[in-house]
Amino acid sequence: MKHIAILGCGAVGALYGLRLHNLLGKEHVCFLVDEERKKRYTQEGIYLNDQIAPFQYCTSKEAPVADLIILATKNHHLTDAISMLQPVVGPETAILSLLNGIESERELSKAFGKEKVLYSFAVGLNSTHIGNRITYTKEGRIVFGEKNNEKTERVKEISALFDRAGISYLVPENIERELWNKFMLNTAYNTLSGLLSATYGDLDQDPVWNLAQKVCKEVQSVAKAEGILLPDSLIEENHRIVTSLGFAGKTSMCQDMDAGRKTENQWFSGTVIKLGKVHGIPTPTCEVLSALVEARENISLRLGQVQ
Repeated sequence: MKHIAILGCGAVGALYGLRLHNLLGKEHVCFLVDEERKKRYTQEGIYLNDQIAPFQYCTSKEAPVADLIILATKNHHLTDAISMLQPVVGPETAILSLLNGIESERELSKAFGKEKVLYSFAVGLNSTHIGNRITYTKEGRIVFGEKNNEKTERVKEISALFDRAGISYLVPENIERELWNKFMLNTAYNTLSGLLSATYGDLDQDPVWNLAQKVCKEVQSVAKAEGILLPDSLIEENHRIVTSLGFAGKTSMCQDMDAGRKTENQWFSGTVIKLGKVHGIPTPTCEVLSALVEARENISLRLGQVQ
């Protein structure tokens, strides 16, 4: 793959973009930005673990048609991202969306055709993002695959690229189940950690575990209605994984709420509530938690803190 475009220069996009930049060079990896961001990033830079990132920033008009697009924005930027991507998507372009939740692949398939979109997400990245400085202690990995789980040539090609770049990845047996499991984890632990302003280690307590189980059971129910089976063992495993990350880090949603940024509540609890209504499944815990997040965001908005 000769030309790679990355949209989103937060912790996920910047880290994996750096790995690809170091392998392929500036002329083959570009971060898609608008004119304002290009000017700001060029002047101020982006720092990864206190080292300025040597990225190429280009607008959609400047970028070549991409062989691979890695989308690493927040969900509320997806509509703008799709517009920005239009000029760089060609007949053979593959799109990897690392957005949280379960909806971006569907929206990208509508925009560009389902044949261009792989199902994917990033997991295990432990980072802090303040201003233009990103600090990470764990790089995590990218999980991806075709929706039908076929080991196609492009899956093999992207796997080889990640091997050469030193990017940890997994091509699972069932990518949709893995995607839904990540969604279940995020809906429970991002939401609870954000409301509690809690580190990962702070989540290792009975009240959190009890609430997390209720959230996960609601996700489990709507997933089953959507044709995805999530066994109970995944709920227990997710709790162990999250709480083992210690007291030094916080979830992305917690960082957003602490900083007064708009959260992805709509794509976590909000999606569970929406699917619950479609399938006639009660989702009372997600409804309460979603309302609490919305109320906190409204307070931040009143105080002029929402970014």
